[in-house]
Amino acid sequence: MSRFAATHRVLFWEEPEYVDGIGAARVRHSVCPDSGVEVYTPEIDSAARGAGEDAELSALLDEALVGTRGTVIRWYYTPMMLPFSQGVAADCVVYDCMDELSAFRGAPPELLDRERMLLEHADLVFTGGTSLYEAKRGRHSNVHAFPSSIDVPHFARAREAVEAPADQPPGYGPRLGFSGVVDERMDLDLLAAVADARPEWSLVVIGPVVKIGEDELPRRANIQYLGSKSYSDLPAYMAGWDVALMPFAINEATRFISPTKTPEYLAAGCPVVSTPITDVVRHYGHLAGVGIADTAEAFIAACEAAMRLREGDGGWRVEADALLARSSWNSTAFEMMALISAEVASRGRIEPVVSPTVWPASHDRYDVMVVGAGFAGAVMAERLAADGGKRVLVVDRRPHVGGNAYDRLDDAGILIHQYGPHIFHTNSQEIFDYLSRFTDWRPYEHRVQAHVDGKLVPMPINRTTLNALYGLNLQSEGEVAEFLAKRAEPVDPIRTSADVVVSQVGQELYETFFRGYTRKQWGLDPSELDKAVTARVPTRTNTDDRYFTDKFQAMPLEGYTRMFERMLDHPNIDLLLGVDYRDVRDAYPHDHLVFTGPVDEYFGHRYGRLPYRSLQFEHQTLDQPWHQPVAVVNYPDEAVPYTRVTEYKHLTGQEAERTSLTYEYPSATGDPYYPIPREENQALYKRYEALAIAEPAVSFVGRLATYRYYNMDQVVGQALATYRRLAGAGKVQRPIERATVSPLGRTAA
Repeated sequence: MSRFAATHRVLFWEEPEYVDGIGAARVRHSVCPDSGVEVYTPEIDSAARGAGEDAELSALLDEALVGTRGTVIRWYYTPMMLPFSQGVAADCVVYDCMDELSAFRGAPPELLDRERMLLEHADLVFTGGTSLYEAKRGRHSNVHAFPSSIDVPHFARAREAVEAPADQPPGYGPRLGFSGVVDERMDLDLLAAVADARPEWSLVVIGPVVKIGEDELPRRANIQYLGSKSYSDLPAYMAGWDVALMPFAINEATRFISPTKTPEYLAAGCPVVSTPITDVVRHYGHLAGVGIADTAEAFIAACEAAMRLREGDGGWRVEADALLARSSWNSTAFEMMALISAEVASRGRIEPVVSPTVWPASHDRYDVMVVGAGFAGAVMAERLAADGGKRVLVVDRRPHVGGNAYDRLDDAGILIHQYGPHIFHTNSQEIFDYLSRFTDWRPYEHRVQAHVDGKLVPMPINRTTLNALYGLNLQSEGEVAEFLAKRAEPVDPIRTSADVVVSQVGQELYETFFRGYTRKQWGLDPSELDKAVTARVPTRTNTDDRYFTDKFQAMPLEGYTRMFERMLDHPNIDLLLGVDYRDVRDAYPHDHLVFTGPVDEYFGHRYGRLPYRSLQFEHQTLDQPWHQPVAVVNYPDEAVPYTRVTEYKHLTGQEAERTSLTYEYPSATGDPYYPIPREENQALYKRYEALAIAEPAVSFVGRLATYRYYNMDQVVGQALATYRRLAGAGKVQRPIERATVSPLGRTAA
């Protein structure tokens, strides 16, 4: 909720407190100073507890929501709150099922019935783990699993030198710790057995005792029950643990749990020993730093192995860190919001009228249907219509042309890129000349800086970067080459993105500039990605701070959208926007289909989904002329949730008293942007490629349809080549006139 509170008003409604003799119900309101979440705690007279309290709660909730505007999302963590809140009008209803609450000790008898009602009422269901997902997916059509996410930098503080808490002073023997709620899910007999078998070990238990009595806890001289501790203090306690414990009982209450403490412990640098909880085994059991044991003897042996592991070279932490890099609360929040946004958007969708009176509708027949109005689709449509004389229908599920390159004027009058910055550059005369038919150009050479240790330094790494970062005075390319050579670490063979960078600049610069950024951008460690990813970013020995060195570097003078509008402004081209082609494919007969969307989607994900990386964007306007010295600033630090910030006036050359920015957050869900370059993904694509080849009446074009990590100019080049193949061997093409960029941005033929 704290992540959502950064961009939304969040009202957190607590369970009621019962107070003797207060009469009329009331609500206590506070605002969390750290997150901005508004907390509402209803107070009800104890005499009104029971059947009549829902009416009072409903009235209090309605009063709290007076004046609420905009999109309303009702978000439930428990079905028990449905009866008094279901009358609140909402654009989307979410059931965030974190546990199988009905299996807990003392669960109210009406909980199962209310959950059934909530599942009928909800638009989306999120589950706190894979096992819960498997349990709920048959009960709702829109269920999504979100296994444990954590704030890695917060718990990683335990790896640093921190002051030991007063109630956990440095001990003389091994210390093993547990942090979490102590209830019927803990195997108390196992805890006692470990303490009895190893009296020299100190067992620390942090957390409240609920639903069981204090007298049920095993009492031993070497077991400390420290009670609840604040979230901010947990890393200091974990810093003193040799092993982190998860001594869960195997019972109905633990059947579906996906303990967040597993990644928390690993982030803190603690090896973990757990009983065989299904989701722990499934997601973490393969890690060297996680031991699984199903008996007291095996549990003790696993703890001893974990202590030996901690004394080793730390390789287990590298493996664990790579896994942790794939998820965070930030990415989870954005993935959830992407699903919610899609659900809300679907409510307002207007289905087109696509029923012809005569079938087949020969008078409305098209030669080609083009799916997608981005670069691939627009180029194909323009060539087919203007050069091939074909009648073309362009269909796009978005309500605009331009695809991800779509730009628009915001409320401040600044031309922003709705889906993140698109910087045009190419070495191809043919591609530049072709696009110059539809736009004049503004000369622009892109520059990027990276925010590192409070400084802004050029990116890619060059001589200026190294001098600023290390306080050096390198004067020549030879000196820079020698400096980098001393830090480079030979890697043979070079297979991954990490190998590429480490072999060129060494481990320190790799960790400073590439590792964190790549983990955020791709949700994977660079060691898990193809070498092509980081090979795209060079290292320079001179002071050239341009991001690209292509022959042609410019921005469309009036923006990308205007360029696309001109490309598609042809009497042979019709546009159908804001609809899914699957809804209209049969209603608009055509001889050939050009498909530019995800190839796996076209084939109904027959072999499974191809992995893509998505993005979420936060657009802001500031009441100041400028925000940063260059168009894009990268943030490689993993503690910063976004990867980069773009300031558009650098790209457009506009002059204004205000400035507009976009913060970019990578995400695992949402519209597909980047095919993820890994060998197994390419192997899966090859299966879809075989299906595509067997479709003679369909041409697959573009980044998503051919699962390639293309730049814009490469997509244009691929589309032009595809058209030439379609046009047939020996067909005479009208030559493309050559164009150049003049200082004023006008096209000179």
